[in-house]
Amino acid sequence: MTTTIINPAPTNNSTTSSGMGFLIGVITLIVFGFVFFVYGLPLIKQGLSGLGSGGIQITLPKTIDVNVQQEK
Repeated sequence: MTTTIINPAPTNNSTTSSGMGFLIGVITLIVFGFVFFVYGLPLIKQGLSGLGSGGIQITLPKTIDVNVQQEK
C-alpha cells in the first residue's frame, strides 16, 4: 500500500493582509493609555481613599468634660 502526501502550494497572503489588525491594536492601545492617564493616575495619586468624596473632616473639641453630675 502506498502513501500519498498531497501538499497544496503555499499561498502568498502578503497582498491580502492590509495591516488592519495592527491599526486597530494601536488605536486601542492609545485609547486605553488616554483613559489611564485621565482616570487611573489621579486615582492612584489620591491613594484610592475617598473615591470622589473629597475627604472627611471631623472637628473634635480640645477638652471633654467627663465629670457627670446626676440630679436626684
